[in-house]
Amino acid sequence: TGMTPNLEADVIEHFTMTAAELEIITTKSAASKLGFASLFKCFQRDGRFPECLTEISDAAMDYMAEQIGVPTKAKQKYDIAGRNARYHRAQIRDLMGFREPTSEDAKKVKAWLISKISGENVSIDRLEELAYSCFREMKSEPPTRDRVERIARSALHGFERHFFEIIHAKLSETTKSALDRLLEDRNEKPTFTELKTDPGRPGIESLLGEIAKLKRIRQLGLPSDLFAGFSPKFLDRQKQRVAVEFHHGTSQHPEYIRHTLVATFCFVRSREIIDSLVDQLIQMIHGISARSERKVEKKLLNDLRKVSGKTNILCQLAEAAIEHPDGVIRDVVYPVVSEKTLKALVKELKATGPAYRSQVQTVMRASYRGHYRRMLPAILSALEFRSNNDAHKPVIRGLELLKRYADSRVHYYDLDEEIPLKGVVKKEWSDLVIEVDSEGCERINRINYEMTLLQALRDRLRCKEIWVVGADRYRNPDDDLPGDFEDRRAEYYAALSLPMESKTFCNRIQLAMIEGLENLDRSMPKNNQVRILSKSDGWISVTPLDAQAEPQNLIRLKTEVGKRWPMTSLLDVLKEADLRIGLTERFQGAGNREILAPEILQKRLLMCLYGLGTNTGLKRVTAAMPNTNYQDLLYVRRRFVSKDALRAAIADVANATFRIRQPLIWGEGTTACASDSKKFGSWDQNLMTEWHIRYGGRGVMIYWHVEKNSMCIYSQLKTCSSSEVAAMIEGVLRHCTEMNVEKNYVDSHGQSEVGFAFCHLLGFELMPRFKRIHAQKLYRPVSGKPDSYKNLKPVLTRPINWDLINEQYDQMVKFATALRLGTAETEAILKRFTRNNLKHPTYQALSELGKAVKTIFLCRYLSSEAVRREIHAGLNVVENWNSANSFIFYGKSGEIATNRLEDQEISVLSLHLLQASMVYVNTLMLQRVLVEPEWLDRMEKDDLRALTPLIYAHINPYGTFKLDMDERMALDIA
Repeated sequence: TGMTPNLEADVIEHFTMTAAELEIITTKSAASKLGFASLFKCFQRDGRFPECLTEISDAAMDYMAEQIGVPTKAKQKYDIAGRNARYHRAQIRDLMGFREPTSEDAKKVKAWLISKISGENVSIDRLEELAYSCFREMKSEPPTRDRVERIARSALHGFERHFFEIIHAKLSETTKSALDRLLEDRNEKPTFTELKTDPGRPGIESLLGEIAKLKRIRQLGLPSDLFAGFSPKFLDRQKQRVAVEFHHGTSQHPEYIRHTLVATFCFVRSREIIDSLVDQLIQMIHGISARSERKVEKKLLNDLRKVSGKTNILCQLAEAAIEHPDGVIRDVVYPVVSEKTLKALVKELKATGPAYRSQVQTVMRASYRGHYRRMLPAILSALEFRSNNDAHKPVIRGLELLKRYADSRVHYYDLDEEIPLKGVVKKEWSDLVIEVDSEGCERINRINYEMTLLQALRDRLRCKEIWVVGADRYRNPDDDLPGDFEDRRAEYYAALSLPMESKTFCNRIQLAMIEGLENLDRSMPKNNQVRILSKSDGWISVTPLDAQAEPQNLIRLKTEVGKRWPMTSLLDVLKEADLRIGLTERFQGAGNREILAPEILQKRLLMCLYGLGTNTGLKRVTAAMPNTNYQDLLYVRRRFVSKDALRAAIADVANATFRIRQPLIWGEGTTACASDSKKFGSWDQNLMTEWHIRYGGRGVMIYWHVEKNSMCIYSQLKTCSSSEVAAMIEGVLRHCTEMNVEKNYVDSHGQSEVGFAFCHLLGFELMPRFKRIHAQKLYRPVSGKPDSYKNLKPVLTRPINWDLINEQYDQMVKFATALRLGTAETEAILKRFTRNNLKHPTYQALSELGKAVKTIFLCRYLSSEAVRREIHAGLNVVENWNSANSFIFYGKSGEIATNRLEDQEISVLSLHLLQASMVYVNTLMLQRVLVEPEWLDRMEKDDLRALTPLIYAHINPYGTFKLDMDERMALDIA
């Protein structure tokens, strides 16, 4: 058919005609049959008539024409706006039991939309979908698209007005006055403008500044339940509306809008500030120990010489002591081991044993007492820590103790104080925390106890066993889970395609393990590329894949593209993508109205996106636009360019690329993508930038999800130390394109046992390339059969604990449902399942499930070269995508030159949009060349396999350079 499998299934499902329908169509004239059928099937599928026949795909037209027995070109004779078409629409309405729309229907739909808007999906597109479904439910033909869009916008406006009125009515007069003072008073610090700023680099001053912002917001007296019933996403949108406005613009709103917007902004900002405070606290606690270790190590390395052969030295010393028990050390020992060697040995033992830890603890104590300790009273007064687990309550009681003694200057706690030690003080710290006085009583050293308590707090915060009141990412972990799971359990299980019975689930995996291990065991004697060795407690050896040469026809094809479109401007590429797709339509203003003419706004949007995506900045691109200055572009950037709009535009470009691809050239539609991260340098006076431990240098990471034909479907900004597993799952679940991801290729950093478990529960396959394949182990599916799989015995380990998976199955599905629904950030949910939380029963069950799923995958990976080559090819695509980043994002040496988190994210998404647009236009260029028979016939199988639209030798990202020898600069003094 020439269709992709998904498109073919969609066409067959929606455009197959029954015998009764064909009988109706046969009564029409030859010129009307295909037109009538198109209107009929579209109305059945969408609940509305198409405004033009080009809305229907060629594949669907061909399929209907074949059933009716008329040529596809018959559609050209059908006037969809003519009298005959109007008669056909009336006939179809009668057949379907529909009626024409009325003004009363529009009012009912608007009222229904207002009642249904929850804030989760408040985009105009989503509201239009709901409007069409409402018209269909009322058996009323929907009006034109423009009319439906107006209804959706009117409903959104009505909902917002309803929101403003409700919130304003809940505010007390005192709070309203405080909100007005916040806007008017420019002298009291922090000001309203300063509340909009992000925190600086982690440190005491930055932390105290954020606490001052939080206190200023709390002084407003906002009720704790003020925004109950409104979703965080809707509140974020209102907060963003205030964030992009200048101070004067916010003050000019009517009172009920002004008070509500500022209250919403302050509420959302308070949650963000609390999260940033916890982030800073975690980083600073870690920094105390890390800096102390570096300081001690630097001191020790100056005079440390590693001593080799320590065992022999000790043996020689023992022999000398036995042979000469009454001898003098200088006469007996030094001839055997020199004094210099003994001194070096003593230094090394001190540097690696308890003495080293003691030095580190001493330096930590001095650093904490002299600098970091002054943060403690402020942080304890600003944040309220809680835990749902009794095992971690000692830390909470310890924090209450610290708060009571915050203003005290005593060295030890009172003897009658009940001081929690178990679960707080680690073994290596106990000697420093617990001291014995001259009377033999045990006393708790206050400073040392504070330090070890903060270390325990950091560990619990990272895995969310301790949470913070009023936070977002560090909120109560129970709020991350769907609250209606018990009532909708069957529905949620069905959405994940999982059985309700845990034993059925476990049996499936167990059988897959048995089958995989048996197949691998049988194939090992004939497998020349994989060897199972007995060294080092089991060792897997895999022969590397041979490199493949680039097909010569591809080189010729790229040269031909360069000849036909030489030095194509990257800005023209973005413009062409917009003119074909309409991506700038996604950028709507933060306010309710806009005075800029559409054509002017479109041009300025394109220039903004180009300046941001290339990192050259807005000032650099204004020179190319007459009658436009930096302030004009800055206005468009602030009011129109948002993360949500950029993601929607990226999805439009990706979907358009999928639709224009010719299967004969690119193959059938893919369901696999590869994901990996790339480091970008960035300014470091913010919480996002970190020092990268592998690549060196300060920066951030961009995590990409790229499908096999080089279209990136999702991108994320993340810290250098954050979980790549969480980023991988986030991209698969949130990409919002038409692609259905069933496989995801990653490198070693993008996989973990918990990652394998969640990917299986969420219905897609994790396929990593292991860096340390030799260290991998295979788990047994059943116990009591030690002689099974003899060829794999060196790398086989213990059986899977199926009982644990059975016990925690419902909880695992609940967490997987939370990830699918997005009730919390993916990383926030996965924080609970780290090595800091080894005793969590759900974590243990996920780890067991991950081991089982990973064993199944390893069996396929080791037994099939095709699987290994598939993964390698997928990761090569994302590496190629990474290589193109620096070509486009060339401004400011490729460094993200801002400390604002939002600006960093906007820069990354603009880069993504530019690169995706280049792939889209390159796809059209390559297809334009390959449509010619002489080029298509020349392409061999390997040429098409290696073909990629991510080429840029013919692209000029910099602009146009003109050299006029007659034009001179005005430099001479008049």
